[in-house]
Amino acid sequence: MTSSRLAPLQETRRRLARCRWRGLVWLTGEAEACRREALALWREEAWQAPLWIAAEPPDGLEASAWLPAAKARTRLGGEQDLVVVDAVSAASGFDPEAFGALVGTLRAGGLLALMTPYDWGHRPDADYRRLADHPWRAEQLTARYLARLARLLHRDARVIRWTAGEVPCLPDLPVASSDQALPAAPPPPGDEACLTLDQAEAVSRLTRLRRRRPLVLTADRGRGKTAALGIACARLLASGEAEILVTAPRPAAVAGLFERLAALCPEGVRRGNAFETAEGRVRFLAPDELANLAERGEVGGPGRLLLVDEAAAIPAPLLGDWLDAFPRIAFATTVHGYEGSGRGFALRFRERLERQTPDWRECHLAEPIRWARGDPLEALTASLLLLDAEPATPSSSAGVPTRRRLDRDALAIDEPRLRALFGLLVQAHYRTTPADLRRLLDGPGVGIATLEAGGHLQGVAVSGDEGGFPADLAERVARGERRPRGHLLAQSLAAHAGEREALTARLRRVLRIAVPADCRRHGLGHCLLAAEVEQARHEGVDLLGASFGAEPGLLAFWQSTGFRAVRLGLTRETATGEHALMVVRPTSSAGEALAERLRTRFQRQLPGLLAFELAELAPAVVLALLAEGPAAPLDEADRRDLADVAFCHREPALARPAIQALVRYRAAGGVSGRDEGLALLAAWAFQGRGATWLALRLGVSGRKGVQAGLRAIVARLLARGDGLSPGEAGR
Repeated sequence: MTSSRLAPLQETRRRLARCRWRGLVWLTGEAEACRREALALWREEAWQAPLWIAAEPPDGLEASAWLPAAKARTRLGGEQDLVVVDAVSAASGFDPEAFGALVGTLRAGGLLALMTPYDWGHRPDADYRRLADHPWRAEQLTARYLARLARLLHRDARVIRWTAGEVPCLPDLPVASSDQALPAAPPPPGDEACLTLDQAEAVSRLTRLRRRRPLVLTADRGRGKTAALGIACARLLASGEAEILVTAPRPAAVAGLFERLAALCPEGVRRGNAFETAEGRVRFLAPDELANLAERGEVGGPGRLLLVDEAAAIPAPLLGDWLDAFPRIAFATTVHGYEGSGRGFALRFRERLERQTPDWRECHLAEPIRWARGDPLEALTASLLLLDAEPATPSSSAGVPTRRRLDRDALAIDEPRLRALFGLLVQAHYRTTPADLRRLLDGPGVGIATLEAGGHLQGVAVSGDEGGFPADLAERVARGERRPRGHLLAQSLAAHAGEREALTARLRRVLRIAVPADCRRHGLGHCLLAAEVEQARHEGVDLLGASFGAEPGLLAFWQSTGFRAVRLGLTRETATGEHALMVVRPTSSAGEALAERLRTRFQRQLPGLLAFELAELAPAVVLALLAEGPAAPLDEADRRDLADVAFCHREPALARPAIQALVRYRAAGGVSGRDEGLALLAAWAFQGRGATWLALRLGVSGRKGVQAGLRAIVARLLARGDGLSPGEAGR
């Protein structure tokens, strides 16, 4: 291809650069022809750190410039002028998360070249292998998701369309962009380390954090949020801060923080996940590790400082625990991004902030750093991946909601409905990513049900079918010899709970359930689940189940709808800081027997797990799980032992079985969620929580104070009528 053929692209790039914008080149054709055209573009200019994303590098490309899509996140924090995404080769496909991540690495004037077949969207591509749960093959799946992308690209005037072998068709850019040169950067903010006024304001607030005045820092992608955290860390160290703790869903999320820190503190040294200077250090802790240390009182306390990045990906209860432990704390999160949305975080966590720290502050970064406002690629990416999807506002006078089972063919072409539905899922959940949209439209066995009133969406439930394995395969999976793709609930119950029938039976897992924030606590979630139960019964499903982070509020919701716990992960999930809990509800006679075996086995295991592997599980969750187990009335011997502890001088440890029986009995009575004393008693009786931990929560000091506190709890519980009163104890 001659340079004259590329002249339109070069001219478009110059126009984009003057506006400090970026562009999308949609290159279509046969695989070899697309690669040839893209390589010509690659070699035409001296691009800064160009990147080629494909399953395999094309011939003649230097190895350092190629990356498989699965490793796209390793380039976060870097900058490119050109990114080529191969979604046309037989071994390559369109990875939504890689695409979303790499868009943010393009600087102003850069181009992203997306190569696809002529008939993109007519069939699944190679990346659909990740979506093909057993026994499906990728080529058997639908391609609604890809067809939607192709449809949107065809309609969008901002796209640079290029058919292999032809001259590129230029986008419809504003006239002013070709005639009026814009400033190369935003106005100087008066801070040599910051690039925008927004970023300088964020740094200023971060370095002036006050006790019990948390800062919530929000931003869209590309606004320098994480860099602002790094600049603030450098300033704080220079001012004498001895230690700053940082957490995020994964270390890669704060790579930009450590990069800015290293640039501003060249005398410092990076050792693993810590950066040290003569003045102090910045240390990264994963959420699970931070939660464990905070639980034991080994981090936090007077004067301590914690910075939380991508807080939307961490459960609000865990954030609340850190809010208690750290007097100075900042929560930063992306509002619209490829890793999830900060809107669910804002809605769920705002109530706790108002309750615990009403003087909290908020700071929003709106000004882009790597590109200017109005950037075509940012808007286009948000549209393609639904990063900016928002739920429609429900009407209070919409009437009684009715349930609808959605047809995914119709949903995929109804953009307003799809945006509203996906926006609701994003708002209600922390970890919604672009890949979730593809599973919603093309995942095998996925069903979508909604509650609607007056044309307004009032709730959505997404489910996926599992199980149905042949007996021989089920046996091999249970023994750990096979791990077919998908079937999370069925495989976990077989491999970890020992129930082969969980694989041979028909299971259905509720993947997502969401209700608009303004419609919550009106029974709509219960209504959705009740309909799912009836649907499962009608279709011959044996068990309806779900998997979620073990958090008291969520667990209470599922228990109230008849679901029971059957498995709990022994370690905290690194990304969430919570133990994964699985619950089921039978929907057939065979399911009844299977669910009872699973529940009985779990309850039999629970006391031993609480004493060892789950010794640091949240006491409120402990109580909720114990409430599902056997709770026989206290016998005479138990009552006598309890009275001796409460009103005499019996050592509580010598009456532990009776105290355990009391805890179970009271938990089963439904008071566990409202009784903090009962939760502390459970933590002592079942988990062996130590005197230091108990003293802190009882507000006492020393072993004697703890003993007195435990005795008082036992006495109060006995006084409710199921044990001896103080007067009877002395008879």
